[in-house]
Amino acid sequence: MGSRASTLLREEEIEEIKKETGFSHSQITRLYSRFTSLDKGENGTLSREDFQRIPELAINPLGDRIINAFFPEGEDQVNFRGFMRTLAHFRPIEDNEKSKNSAASEPLNSRTNKLLFAFRLYDLDRDDKISRDELLQVLRMMVGVNISDEQLGSIADRTIQEADTNGDNSISFNEFIKVLEKVDVEQKMSIRFLH
Repeated sequence: MGSRASTLLREEEIEEIKKETGFSHSQITRLYSRFTSLDKGENGTLSREDFQRIPELAINPLGDRIINAFFPEGEDQVNFRGFMRTLAHFRPIEDNEKSKNSAASEPLNSRTNKLLFAFRLYDLDRDDKISRDELLQVLRMMVGVNISDEQLGSIADRTIQEADTNGDNSISFNEFIKVLEKVDVEQKMSIRFLH
């Protein structure tokens, strides 16, 4: 039997996804093939369990946080379009995209959207700020038991102290942006997708 990827994805859908995400036609069809291979229920959606079968996510200390980013709040399935929207945050920014019309909506892989994606990995309760407890939880996920709670607390306190400019003992998105202004987010949050 032929490839399921080409039979289930219509040209119109590919064109819409291209416009929305910036991926090329061949990247979309290749990622659709990967999507369908992960779709163990063969229902056109992925569950958290489907994502947990990806070895790189299974061993990543933030794997669960990354997996959660694929799912809209309250949802337990993601369709191909939602999958592509999330992956688009990791698409490298091409030189010709940097000077595009700023009146148009910002691409999903823009610096601001990449930072917002990263911010949401830390903002566990989705209240638009990163508290000391949230920072501690994420640090604990990243380092496991290699560092004592006292050391982690000290790192969290220092981080909040450096980032918190309005004195509310948390990090807002704007404060997060300011702290990372010298970091090459475009490079660090990019995955080279084959053309």
